[in-house]
Amino acid sequence: MLLRPLRSWACRVLRCDGPGNPASAPGSRAAQRWAWPDKDRENEKKKKSVICVEGNIASGKTTCLEFFSNTRDVEVLPEPVPKWRNVRGHNPLGLMYRDASRWGLTLQTYVQLTMLDLHTRAQTLPVRLMERSIHSARYVFVENLYRSGKMPEVDYVVLSEWFDWIVRNIDLSIDLIVYLQTTPETCYQRLKMRCREEEKVIPLERPAPLPTPDSPHIFSWQDYLAAIHCLYEEWLIKGSLFPVAAPVLVIEADHNMQKMLELLEQNRHRILTPENRKLGP
Repeated sequence: MLLRPLRSWACRVLRCDGPGNPASAPGSRAAQRWAWPDKDRENEKKKKSVICVEGNIASGKTTCLEFFSNTRDVEVLPEPVPKWRNVRGHNPLGLMYRDASRWGLTLQTYVQLTMLDLHTRAQTLPVRLMERSIHSARYVFVENLYRSGKMPEVDYVVLSEWFDWIVRNIDLSIDLIVYLQTTPETCYQRLKMRCREEEKVIPLERPAPLPTPDSPHIFSWQDYLAAIHCLYEEWLIKGSLFPVAAPVLVIEADHNMQKMLELLEQNRHRILTPENRKLGP
């Protein structure tokens, strides 16, 4: 019953779009509509890769990004810390350090938004190097707030629902995670030397058991760095916490600056060249 209508439709198509018809000329709307996908464009997209540099606070992430920043065909995206320090005149990062229980959700909501912006930003060069990721924001820092009792369960659940929806519906593909593995003690010593403004709020040493009105924290940087370290190890080394979005390259980062630069140079091709990432140590 359908053969005659189908033959009639095919004849009309051949008469309208066949050879000699202007509609079939290269560049015409009809030709564009029926054209095969641009394979070169698809292949070019496949060649691009995204690498996330992960690690504890003061683990050497900035050093790593700066090391590769002048490399040809590499674009570097630092954490958007300036945005976290100034949201229309407000400093949610500083507020969180002062009172994590009150401002943890506020900061992490904005962190999730700004990291999503980095992940989805148009990639202009073959290799993108990102400082941390939306994954570590959720799996390490939000998780730490919740486990330490500084984030109510309802806040944790709401943030988790947002995150789960994002990863289900938006392409956040990562090709490699470079984990700068440091001991909390090394991070602590580096932290004492850099003294960023917001970080001064939390005491370096463990305080007295009871907080004071001027310092509501009952933890120190020593405790905080140890907690972040444990979560990174659970996530990226043991694989027992949450899914890992990409292969992990571990670089021991307890060394001094000169040694770290040497290690980054030694691992340059493993980090930047996809086919070399399959190689062992």
